[in-house]
Amino acid sequence: MKVLFKYVSVLLMIVIISCNNKNKDKSQDNNNSTTKKDNFSAQIDSLIRTTSPRTFNGVILITQNGETKYTKVHGNSNFKNKTPITINDNFRIQSNSKQITAALILKEVENGKIDLKSPIRKYLPSLKQNWADTVTVHHLLNMSSGIIAVDQPLIFKPGTDYKYSNPAYGLLGKILENITGKKYVEIANNLFEQLGMHNSYCYEMGKPNEGLINGYRVSNNEVNYVEFNNPDRTEAGWKAFIPAGGIISNVKDLNNWDIKLHNGKILKPETYKLMTNYNITGQHDAFGNKKIGYGYGVRIDDNTPVTTIGHAGRGLGFASIKFYVPDKDVNVIVLENVYNEDASIVYHFETKIREIVLNSSLLK
Repeated sequence: MKVLFKYVSVLLMIVIISCNNKNKDKSQDNNNSTTKKDNFSAQIDSLIRTTSPRTFNGVILITQNGETKYTKVHGNSNFKNKTPITINDNFRIQSNSKQITAALILKEVENGKIDLKSPIRKYLPSLKQNWADTVTVHHLLNMSSGIIAVDQPLIFKPGTDYKYSNPAYGLLGKILENITGKKYVEIANNLFEQLGMHNSYCYEMGKPNEGLINGYRVSNNEVNYVEFNNPDRTEAGWKAFIPAGGIISNVKDLNNWDIKLHNGKILKPETYKLMTNYNITGQHDAFGNKKIGYGYGVRIDDNTPVTTIGHAGRGLGFASIKFYVPDKDVNVIVLENVYNEDASIVYHFETKIREIVLNSSLLK
């Protein structure tokens, strides 16, 4: 009996040790799995702590399937008072405003009030330029109009080349006003309200900047506050610019916008397809040196293993990028309240964060 008892005890010990080893291996697998699930957070953390070639000052938000995968605030909203940035702070999103204008135009296409192939003369009858008879709404939307200024000749035949144009989007704002009988700011602000984007609005001169933080310009290593109100900025000029770059928002609202836009909550599937297809290409520093597609207010990069749809914006002391990966339902937003006049580094962190995400476990 003693021998049998000793034998059973030894056998039991072997089973316990074996189970413990299995649990240990399982724990290690779980740790490895966790590492595999997130190979980007530490990289981004390390990146935004660097100070060369410049410093990062802003907000980052990355979501997947509507869940937050990474969020970080770094720096100050007011340099003089050393006020820390918060996740709820508002930024000027500059040219990311174009995506909103494009969506507003396409909603009127869905309503049957705008024909993308019609010359803009149909909607802007008072426009004096002869090219209003050849430039279409489509050309305005995808930067193929050849317009560099409303009072100047076209630089190429519409539809034959790419030229980024703020004036083109100003004209789109005028088209919206003419066909609806409402101001552009009213149309856009109403849409924000409908979508639950309660911190987003079109900035109008002389109106309060609700929640908007300071913007700064860096030149020759000197940081200066950007004063919006200056003698060179007229009310008429700013009004024309709002559809191209005059919208205020924050990362939460923009994430709300992106998720709803890319998941059929703003446009019908066939209209969204029009927005995200392209027949013209152009280069942009925030998206690398190569030429990528330009749709309607969005840049489409299908030269990478996964397609990304997004845009960037800069000016008046701010810089930003946001892009969406349809195949993985990943959305990335980077907002900064510092604009570096050195064009080679103005989008330094935006491009680096994009590279990290595109090579991360989020897309595997």
